[in-house]
Amino acid sequence: MNYKKALENPIFQIIAKASNELTIESYVIGGFVRDYILERDSKKDIDIVAIGSGIELALQVSNLLPNKPKVQVFKNYGTAMLRYKDIDIEFVGARKESYKTESRNPIVENGTLEDDQNRRDFTINALAFSLNQNNYGDLIDPFNGINDLNNKIIKTPLDPDITFSDDPLRMMRAIRFATQLGFEIEQSSLNSIKNNCDRIKIISGERIVEELNKILETNKPSVGLLLLYKTGLLNLILPELTTLNTVEEIEGQTHKNNFYHTLEVVDNICKNTNDLWLRWAALLHDIGKAPTKKFTKKQGWTFHGHEFLGGKMTKKIFERLHMPMNQKMKFVQKMVVMSSRPIILSEDIVTDAAVRRLVFDAGADVENLMTLCEADITTKNPTKFKKYHNNFDLVRKKIVEVEEKDSIRNFQPPITGEEIMKLFNLKPSKEIGVLKEAVKEAILEGEIPNDYQAAYNFVLNRATKLGLKKAN
Repeated sequence: MNYKKALENPIFQIIAKASNELTIESYVIGGFVRDYILERDSKKDIDIVAIGSGIELALQVSNLLPNKPKVQVFKNYGTAMLRYKDIDIEFVGARKESYKTESRNPIVENGTLEDDQNRRDFTINALAFSLNQNNYGDLIDPFNGINDLNNKIIKTPLDPDITFSDDPLRMMRAIRFATQLGFEIEQSSLNSIKNNCDRIKIISGERIVEELNKILETNKPSVGLLLLYKTGLLNLILPELTTLNTVEEIEGQTHKNNFYHTLEVVDNICKNTNDLWLRWAALLHDIGKAPTKKFTKKQGWTFHGHEFLGGKMTKKIFERLHMPMNQKMKFVQKMVVMSSRPIILSEDIVTDAAVRRLVFDAGADVENLMTLCEADITTKNPTKFKKYHNNFDLVRKKIVEVEEKDSIRNFQPPITGEEIMKLFNLKPSKEIGVLKEAVKEAILEGEIPNDYQAAYNFVLNRATKLGLKKAN
């Protein structure tokens, strides 16, 4: 089958010309080919395999382009990359690979196109379009990957035990592609992932998280998360989640399965946000429940303090997986710690003071927190479902009202510590902190409005009780 139409972009003609000048064969391979046939939005990166030097081909292509774009060369990997308009093009020489048990870094030798297709992770990623004059646009498909595309199957080109043992990250990639594309993993490949799951231990946290992120960025991450669970990978990567998959019964009282509840919450939140880190917060929001679970005759099953403990566990997970230990981690941690606050509010009579405290503590993230908490409603009882959402609507309205009136979000005290020092001729001391805290509490409780004059009068009154006198 010929796919010349797929190669209408002028860059392919230029690569073909450069290949001809160097008298080497070249092919488009991998994701671009797969996505074109699937009629998916074409990726902004293209992989070119050369039967010869990929680096030489990249340099020749650059010479033929009007602006002669810079070529990034990675000699250790035998690859080169250049950017054409908004497309990243990577060039690599065809190669065959062999692996040692303790590493996913291959021993590389020059090879043929067949060797290069043999080393690919899945049949659907081994598809190639020819850029050569004699068969330009022809599909090269040694493993019948086109059939697997049509049947929506993820399958390894060779023995899956070898494919996954050689590079264990491919197990994560299989699950990620199944989730992204809505495909099924062929049974022998799925069984092989189960058999080889321990090999994931040699993969760095950064690479694992890269695949986890791509799963979380899909419309329904629960598909991938369940596959990770059923293959044993999730227990090795995020055991904090798999420990949630237990339901105990004492004296006829049970609690919900917090693992499957978490999967629902993640899917729910994906309908309302593309924010990856808010999706991470949904994934981790209940991780503190397993270690805090207790049963008492009076209260039944409780999970007291699970949010606080979950926040601590979140930091440890980020550290263990070498995730960014910056504002992103702090945001996820904050969402986990606060994840029950709006729920508690929605169950009680919503007071202005309680809403002020919520907005004060959540700050600029209050909308994200509300989105998380609404996703946390997974009851199958339609009456309760409607009631909870109606209650959240009331909380949201109250937040708007309180914010318009009191400007609590990103709160700054209306009277500063410097002004208090000047007002009472004080040097830095604990009294200043006491007065500032008193002003904040008075505003949050609604005793005084959030403005300068009210705070000034309040400070004068409170300072008198502390035995402080106004400076002349």
